[in-house]
Amino acid sequence: MFHRLAPLPKLPKRSFFLWGPRQIGKTTLLKHLYPNALRIDLLKTDELMRYLKTPYVLREEIQALPPDQLIVIDEIQKAPRLLDEIHWLIEEEGRVFALSGSSARKVKRGYANLLGGRAVRYELFGLNMREIGKPFSLLQFINNGPLPNHYKTDDAKLLIRSYVDDYLREEILEEGLTRNLPVFADFLRVTAIGDTEVLNMSNVARETGVAVSTVRDHYQILVDTLLGAFLPAFTRRPKRRTIQAPKFYFRDVGVVNHLAKRGRVEPGSELFGKAFENWLFHELSTHSNYSELFYDLSYWRLSSGTEVDFILGEGEVAIEAKGKARINSSDLKGLIQFKKDFPEVKQRIIVCLEKRARKTESGILILPYAEFIEGLWEQKWI
Repeated sequence: MFHRLAPLPKLPKRSFFLWGPRQIGKTTLLKHLYPNALRIDLLKTDELMRYLKTPYVLREEIQALPPDQLIVIDEIQKAPRLLDEIHWLIEEEGRVFALSGSSARKVKRGYANLLGGRAVRYELFGLNMREIGKPFSLLQFINNGPLPNHYKTDDAKLLIRSYVDDYLREEILEEGLTRNLPVFADFLRVTAIGDTEVLNMSNVARETGVAVSTVRDHYQILVDTLLGAFLPAFTRRPKRRTIQAPKFYFRDVGVVNHLAKRGRVEPGSELFGKAFENWLFHELSTHSNYSELFYDLSYWRLSSGTEVDFILGEGEVAIEAKGKARINSSDLKGLIQFKKDFPEVKQRIIVCLEKRARKTESGILILPYAEFIEGLWEQKWI
């Protein structure tokens, strides 16, 4: 079992939600951390139907338990009406729940307050480099993606295909998140091709033959089901004309490879560079969340096309992702231009495939990717 770094409490004193995509390892993690908890699995049809028919049964069952008994409920989004009973049990009896799910979207539609702040929110992401440990294979990660069962498989193509099909059927169709599944499937393909790029919803709408409002809603479905995330533009005190539109990143590079029909991604190709950038976004996102620093992530791009892939916080750290083994002067341009506009930037780093760290005359650190990740968790960069 991989050692997960999500900062869940060892002895929960208050209720919490644990959100994460399907097959990310939520159930495994909760079983490992809380082996003595009462477990209710709403993936079991008989359990689900019983609570959907008579939600108050949950209250009666919980009231028969010792007052300090932790209750774990998996896939809570399948029975959002249970939150009324859970709310009462938290408020009136001080009960503690661990509620896991793959999407808060269905819950939000009927229960927008999600227990009115009475439960903490945690997210579980796909595996990161530190959780995988040594040996870590970047090439395997970039081709297979971060899901535990996918990463450790020699050939994950069939597993990823099944995962995408299950996502469309169970997460999208059965949960009623969209009425037109073929259109959504085509949207996924177009979006995967544009992974890591500046988002133009009008172009996506034109390619998929739907309204911009539909495209906007489809992107929100990807965010709500934790399959993707927006990366906003860094817009603090712009001195020159900058791009304002966000970028969009899938949370699983293996899914991107499948949807975009990339085949096997190898170093030296443009596709490897995009996949490497996706991987670094994933590492930064998980670190920001799991370290509980919660620093903002953004990107910076001039209208001329000069850009920096990732800006951390308020501009303290600027990072370029370069999936190549030799960095040259042209790779430094974005970071040099960023310092001209924001001379207070503390760290400028290129994360790459070079074997040894070095520092340029302009003060830019060029770091092997493993050394960068190690320093990230040691709080060297932020």
